[in-house]
Amino acid sequence: MCSEFVVEGSNKPFNIVHRCYFFAKEVTRFVKSQKISPVYFSGYSQLIRSATSIGANLVEGRAGGSRKDWRNFIGIALKSANETKYWLCLLRDSMDGPKERVEKLLSEAIEISKILGSILVKSNS
Repeated sequence: MCSEFVVEGSNKPFNIVHRCYFFAKEVTRFVKSQKISPVYFSGYSQLIRSATSIGANLVEGRAGGSRKDWRNFIGIALKSANETKYWLCLLRDSMDGPKERVEKLLSEAIEISKILGSILVKSNS
């Protein structure tokens, strides 16, 4: 991880776009490492789509033409983060085997949702 993006004393990036990128990368690596039964295929596919959508919407929002446009993309990113939490919970509660990695991903998704929610609330004031 690039050290200029890491919060001192933490292994998490300071910039929310970078943090979402690293999160999406970890979700992708997690799914890649799983032996996917056909019953889970749709859930894993949706998980990757929602997790990668968070950062993609933030990047697209930065290029938006107006503040309103930017807020809309933050809102979409927040919705994707919340959807990601749903898929992680569903997989955690239905999969066999160790769930520690899913719990770590879920914890990060919760933190990202809180950050995006805070950005959205503050941008409306």
